[in-house]
Amino acid sequence: MVLTAVKKPKVSALQKKRDVAGYLFIAPAILGFLLFCMVPMFTSLGISFTEWNMATPPKFVGLGNYKSMLEDELVWKSLRVTMYYTVLAVPLCNVVALLMAVLLNAKVRGLSVFRTIFYIPSIVPAVAASALWMFIFNPYNGLLNTLVASVGLRKQQWIYSANQVIPCMAVMAAWGSGSTAVIYLAGLQGIPKHLYEAIDVDGGRAWHKFFHITIPMLSPVIFYNIVMGVIGSMQAFTQGYIMTKGGPNNASLFYVLLLYNRAFEYSKMGFACAMAWVLFVVIGLLTAINFYVSNKWVYYEGA
Repeated sequence: MVLTAVKKPKVSALQKKRDVAGYLFIAPAILGFLLFCMVPMFTSLGISFTEWNMATPPKFVGLGNYKSMLEDELVWKSLRVTMYYTVLAVPLCNVVALLMAVLLNAKVRGLSVFRTIFYIPSIVPAVAASALWMFIFNPYNGLLNTLVASVGLRKQQWIYSANQVIPCMAVMAAWGSGSTAVIYLAGLQGIPKHLYEAIDVDGGRAWHKFFHITIPMLSPVIFYNIVMGVIGSMQAFTQGYIMTKGGPNNASLFYVLLLYNRAFEYSKMGFACAMAWVLFVVIGLLTAINFYVSNKWVYYEGA
């Protein structure tokens, strides 16, 4: 038996030029990612091992910042608040967005107008949305308490109550879930129609279609929205900063809000960078758990 070497096909000059052109086109994206993402990330990792107030040179303290985090009650408090918000906001936003998508998938007159109306809240700037909801949740002359009083119920403190502030912010997040609804709508339009027709032939009802066709076929989209929702809610900041400043009694002190306070109000940059990396690890663990659990409920057609 004679072994012969396999010659690699020669790359033409035209193909080389195309390769060079391709690398040149993707170079801005790669350089932007390296310069504005990777470099700052690893720089912050180095800063997390130092004590630095931005006015004096950094002083290396090793794991001192991470040890201080474990002993700081506010850090644990902010992490619990953020977890609580995530547990409330993510399911609520996904349920509301899915129901909106089902409604917007119906064939009715003026559908494009309804889709625009439902999507508009998601493009409202976070600062403007926070100002709007501050008016709605105002305990004295706010819109919500006016409606509550009109039906003879007792007025509530809403975002000024330690027990109600996080549920109120979860409702606010659900109000802006239009972009999530658009993703669900795209998923709904990709479900084959003959599956619903089979349910009709077998005499099934609407809830049979929803739970036996829509939910299983939409499970990859649901999984994606849950993962992205968890990542986003763990980084909640604007609502707590603008609406409550972390109050009352630190009940809305989100983790990123505390990180911001440590960095820019107390000039503890090393401590803040350590907090950022702990958050990175926590989000990574939650994402890994979601991927592990998804094997038991996410259905991929053809898999």
